[in-house]
Amino acid sequence: MHYDARKNEHGLPHDPFKAIVAPRPIGWIGSQNKKGQKNLAPYSYFNGVSDQPHYVMFSSNGLKDSLINVEETGVFTASLATSNLFDQMNVSSVPAKYGTDEFELSGLTARQGNYVDAPCVSESPAVLECELWKVLDLPHSSRKKNTGNYIVIGHVIGIYIDDNFIKNGLFDFKLAEPLGRLGYMDYGIINAENSFTKNRPELNEGGEVLPVKEWDGSYK
Repeated sequence: MHYDARKNEHGLPHDPFKAIVAPRPIGWIGSQNKKGQKNLAPYSYFNGVSDQPHYVMFSSNGLKDSLINVEETGVFTASLATSNLFDQMNVSSVPAKYGTDEFELSGLTARQGNYVDAPCVSESPAVLECELWKVLDLPHSSRKKNTGNYIVIGHVIGIYIDDNFIKNGLFDFKLAEPLGRLGYMDYGIINAENSFTKNRPELNEGGEVLPVKEWDGSYK
């Protein structure tokens, strides 16, 4: 099938876009307002956008509490959402009035960042601490009407890793089992059973692709 995505006339029961752009990391964003009221919310549009320096982004559909807090304070955290924390992550997604503490609501321990004054999930094996760089109002967004989408880009200035998840000098994501957001109300888990390691291919002098070898520990 083909359809005009601008009109979204797919004729299906639900929009398939999120099921196609999958899996996506879950941005478990911790923030607080100037009064110190904490907020925790998972965002399905989240990812890293650059390395050295490290930048991440999350996208807010409407003027959600996280966006309001981040613009007010200029900082936020992103805690890694893992399989053992799924229920707590899911609870933190509940629509709640502004000022509600989703850490308390979901039974999580809030810990202030080491580099930014924003809360993170103490139970998470890894946390990114971020300073706000820029908020992009996507076309057709209206702050007055609280409609549209807003991209929050943050500079990662601090990273926490639980030492129990460092094996042979590497962050062991297979042990951490991060959650991935799929389409509709679907989720996936990344672990040892569904992940693998391969080197990138190389070309010989004749421009032919050489057989791909197992990873030799050299990150390219």
